[in-house]
Amino acid sequence: MIVLLCLLIIFVFSKVTWFFKPINDFVDIVGFPVILAGVLFYLFNPVVDWLENKFHVKRVWTIIGLFVVVIALLVLGVVSLIPVIRSQATDFLKNWPDYWNHLTNQLDTWLNDPRFGQFQKEFQKVSDSATSSLSSWVSNAANHTFTSVGGVISSVTKIVVGLITMPFILFYLLKDGHQLPKYLAHFLPTKKRAGFVSILDEVNGKVSGYIRGQLIVAFCVAIMFFVGYLIIGLKFALTLGIAAGILNLIPYLGSFLAMVPSLILAAFISPWMVVKVLIVFAIEQTIEGRILSPLILGTNLAIHPVTILIVLLASGRMFGVLGVIFGIPVYAVSKVLLTHLFHWYKKQNGGYETPD
Repeated sequence: MIVLLCLLIIFVFSKVTWFFKPINDFVDIVGFPVILAGVLFYLFNPVVDWLENKFHVKRVWTIIGLFVVVIALLVLGVVSLIPVIRSQATDFLKNWPDYWNHLTNQLDTWLNDPRFGQFQKEFQKVSDSATSSLSSWVSNAANHTFTSVGGVISSVTKIVVGLITMPFILFYLLKDGHQLPKYLAHFLPTKKRAGFVSILDEVNGKVSGYIRGQLIVAFCVAIMFFVGYLIIGLKFALTLGIAAGILNLIPYLGSFLAMVPSLILAAFISPWMVVKVLIVFAIEQTIEGRILSPLILGTNLAIHPVTILIVLLASGRMFGVLGVIFGIPVYAVSKVLLTHLFHWYKKQNGGYETPD
């Protein structure tokens, strides 16, 4: 009966989806600035707490000073990086014909090699199929360009509004966020408040440890790739290093995704450059896996690697890029809540006592 009632509730919900459309629209508009402000909150809140507890500086003045420092660093970084990235991008586009000719000549050499004669037909089929797929994709993209302009403008508008709104949300989160657990606890019976605050503290520790750790690891990965590419003489080292750091926010898969543009660029240059890029990747993975991640992230999440891969695949399939990025912390929070719920159920059930 309980299963049937649950299925009946799901069936009724599926028939009144119009009722939840305003909620979905609200989340669609507010979700981006709230999530971004939450990530930055976990990054900046330890600094605000430390200054308040150590030097008794008021939170408001600490937050304002932190905002000024961050804005100054962003302006300095943008002023310093944009000319370099623009120069590298311009250089890449200018030299693209040479890269493409070198790659096509290399492929022709391989295809005409007598040692690969038995595979030439297969290579030709793959090439024809790829060309046909590419032309079909370009045609479809051209046909849908004008119809998708409205969607692009809407997405850009939401991002701009979110970036403008985010600092205000972040300010009030830093100012009053530490009082939120106690405020929410007042809505519960007196006996339940201590346990509720304890659960929220545990959830907060999991999320904050994960977010701060991932950001620090991503920054270190960007520096390692940048230095490694400079040593081997790969062009666009700064741009590729920044891209590697951003992609590293995706657990376990980010570093491999960051290698794709580097390997493509190295293939344009020479096979030996591909080998050197792979050596840089191997060194980076060794340092990150053996030193950085254990020291910075540690074992706070207590999640098995296989579970992490399953969560990444499932969340990415259901929610796209945001699911891949936030799937692990959401799973960690759900694990904490379900663990406490199961402990409560064991106490209420009374059938889990250890036999004499």
